[in-house]
Amino acid sequence: MIKGRLRVPGDKSISHRAVMFGSIAKGTTYIKGFLTGADCISTVLIFKKMGIDIELNDTSVKVYGNGLYGLKKPKEILDCGNSGTTTRLVSGILSAQEFTSVLTGDNSIQKRPMSRIITPLSMMGANITSNNGFAPLTITGSKLHGIEYKSPVASAQVKSAILLAGLYAQSPTTVTEPAKSRDHTELMLKKFGASLTSSKNSVTVNPCNELFASDIAVPSDISSAAFFMAAAILVPGSELVLENVGINPTRDGIIRILKKMGANIEIINHTDAFEPVADISVSYSKLHSTTVEGDIIPTLIDELPILAAIACLADGTTVIKDAGELKVKESNRIHVMCNELSKLGVDVVETEDGMEITGTNKLCGNVAIATHDDHRIAMTFAVLNLVSDGEIRLDNKNCVEISYPEFFNDLNKVNV
Repeated sequence: MIKGRLRVPGDKSISHRAVMFGSIAKGTTYIKGFLTGADCISTVLIFKKMGIDIELNDTSVKVYGNGLYGLKKPKEILDCGNSGTTTRLVSGILSAQEFTSVLTGDNSIQKRPMSRIITPLSMMGANITSNNGFAPLTITGSKLHGIEYKSPVASAQVKSAILLAGLYAQSPTTVTEPAKSRDHTELMLKKFGASLTSSKNSVTVNPCNELFASDIAVPSDISSAAFFMAAAILVPGSELVLENVGINPTRDGIIRILKKMGANIEIINHTDAFEPVADISVSYSKLHSTTVEGDIIPTLIDELPILAAIACLADGTTVIKDAGELKVKESNRIHVMCNELSKLGVDVVETEDGMEITGTNKLCGNVAIATHDDHRIAMTFAVLNLVSDGEIRLDNKNCVEISYPEFFNDLNKVNV
């Protein structure tokens, strides 16, 4: 059974942004609840290489910002590791600096599409060369002008790269998306003193003379909490409270879909700081199938692997569509999930932009799962291991360090 209370680590998206925005703001930014996963450490190391003094003490961070134009030319290539957020958002900032820099990352990053930011940033006057639309990226800072950009994808990384470049532009910059993606950048930029306006799926940022340091309390990451929601829902007799979870409405799709499927989930102790936060109470539930599509997809894009796993044990056939973005994550998560779930005896069909999963009451065990070095795949099958007929073996457990270094310890802690 899954029992007790748990506070999962800080939100990855917010942790990244707190360090980035603190670095280009004037003054000292104090961050509490920072995620110390490998992705966020990549962001810290990159800004240190550009002359920013950053003190990291477990989950407390001090960023001594040098202002919008206070970054210094790095003496070496900037390594983003496995972090797409770092690569894309930092590209927006570097596009306006007075030096040339090179951004790269691991094998996964070098396969992830960067044309989606190169195109709009180049429209703004940025000088970026790439390996046919992939990292490494060589960025020579330029004078930028504002644009009105209609993004073909609902991506917070694309939107944020453009908005960050827009801080340095000579006129306002507007980004319009097909559906609203997570809005952590907009909320935090306002907190640091930027001038932004939003309407439905569009955001406009005005040119900025300076940002100013601000204290940031990072809530627990709903994407990490989702694995424990799943565990409590799937394991009979379970009751779990997840503490201090960020429930930003651009990120809470997993809660809405699970409730729609019949999950016992209650939001308690809700508070609204610059980001809405609450405790989430979850217990064992009998679920039925649903269809996941349209505008809700950007609000749970990172949770779709664990949602697909949950669907394996729901009555009926769950359909996930409009989720083509899953193909360009750390792995092709559509293909990987379909392949690996089928090893457990699940009837799953891969589609062009999603998957169809027919629920079962039995998951085969004694199988080896290929994680493709993808943290969310590894955590998903670790949860399914709790309810399978035999052991599910992961080829790489260590990849969870990207977003949740203590995942297996926390899972053992609540598995009583």
